[in-house]
Amino acid sequence: MSTPSTGSSTPGSTSTAQRGSFFDRLYTGNGAFDIVGHRKRWYAIFGGLMLICLISMVFRGFNLGIDFEGGTRLSMPAQNEAGQVITVEQVEDVFSRAAGRDASSVQSVGTGASATMQIKAETLTNDEVGRVKAALANDLKPKSATGGTGVGQVSDSAVSGTWGGEISRQALIALGVFIVLVAIFLALYFEKWMAVAALGALVHDIVVTAGVYSLIGLEVTPATVIGLLTILGFSLYDTVVVFDKVKENTRGLLGLTRRSYPEAANLALNQTLMRSINTSLIALLPVIGLLIVGVWVLGVGTLEDLALVQLTGMLAGVLSSIFLATPILVDLKMREPQFAQQARKVQARRELQAKRAAAGVTDGEDEAEETGREKAMAGGVPGRTPKASDARRVAANTRPSGKSGGRPSGKKRR
Repeated sequence: MSTPSTGSSTPGSTSTAQRGSFFDRLYTGNGAFDIVGHRKRWYAIFGGLMLICLISMVFRGFNLGIDFEGGTRLSMPAQNEAGQVITVEQVEDVFSRAAGRDASSVQSVGTGASATMQIKAETLTNDEVGRVKAALANDLKPKSATGGTGVGQVSDSAVSGTWGGEISRQALIALGVFIVLVAIFLALYFEKWMAVAALGALVHDIVVTAGVYSLIGLEVTPATVIGLLTILGFSLYDTVVVFDKVKENTRGLLGLTRRSYPEAANLALNQTLMRSINTSLIALLPVIGLLIVGVWVLGVGTLEDLALVQLTGMLAGVLSSIFLATPILVDLKMREPQFAQQARKVQARRELQAKRAAAGVTDGEDEAEETGREKAMAGGVPGRTPKASDARRVAANTRPSGKSGGRPSGKKRR
């Protein structure tokens, strides 16, 4: 016997769930969006994206910053003696003529009189550093906020690549410890298959975020590595929320024949979809604000690197928690014989209902009995203990009308 469809949450409710506008169905969370039922489509999309990212990381590699490869960093005021702003193009032109090669990056950092030009390049010799500093001072004539001029306003420092390598090593250790602890927690709080599905979505987020940096050629800095670690918690947060609802919807499912496991999981996704969208928007707003402030207002490269990796990772985390984590969980659970057998029972019950409906026999009592059993199975969550004020309000509303049912009024009856 074939397994039942995983599209709708309840038999006969598909047409009802599909009614109403898109936003009505999104807000009510009645199972109208068949996310789990189209999981092969999501596997193809996200699998293809991960494959592209992996190919780019292997063959194209990353644009590592000066902190990872080592080099020379130069800094100078962004205003000249005439009070004019020195442009990035002017600095790049002077540097290339003096050093004989282009700078790795030139950035204008800060605003107003305190703005500076930050120049990063491959490792320069002492003679090359001297020539570059003299050319920048003579051609661009930078002037500090205190009025200082000359070669002394151009500072230089040598950067070793060992520091960036140490940051990367510590980040990998932290990532490994995080994954192990999260896997243990999810396996204990939920179950092993939920832990596997959540980690699968987490791997997707890491690969896609790193792949975007490789594809676009964005510079990888220590701030990028730190930002990548910060998105791990957000990526798992939304997945845990969805799985908690799946756990609630599937409590006692093997004793019921109203929904299969894929349908119950899809209903949980729909019920938490609006919450996931709202949470993601609220979380993305400050990151976008940090990106705007870091790039267009302050021009701080560290803020730009941190916000950019967080924005990329959070977007990947939102999509994977909705379209990847739960579908993976469903496929893993349906490998277990008891859930496959329960799905066949659901299908058999629906076929029997269809035959009775064709014969004109109503099956309302059976549906009501199944609904009652479902509510009883899901009744493991304790209800809220009412407050004393709530109890008094209920008692007041149920008190019979008339003087005999209340407190003595103090008035003498006649």
